[in-house]
Amino acid sequence: MNGELAELEQKVEQVLALFQDLRAENQQLHERVSSLESEKHRLSEKVDAARARLESLMEKLPQA
Repeated sequence: MNGELAELEQKVEQVLALFQDLRAENQQLHERVSSLESEKHRLSEKVDAARARLESLMEKLPQA
């Protein structure tokens, strides 16, 4: 009985350790997603600004 209880306790500790590891990894992944979304937004704004500049320059070109 004590052996079974000790084994169960060890398994519970392993599950808790795994849970904590996965929780930390999940937090890191959420932070990474947030960072990548911010970068995507910043790059999208740069692309839009470049597109607007190109369109402006194209309007100034003489028609052939």
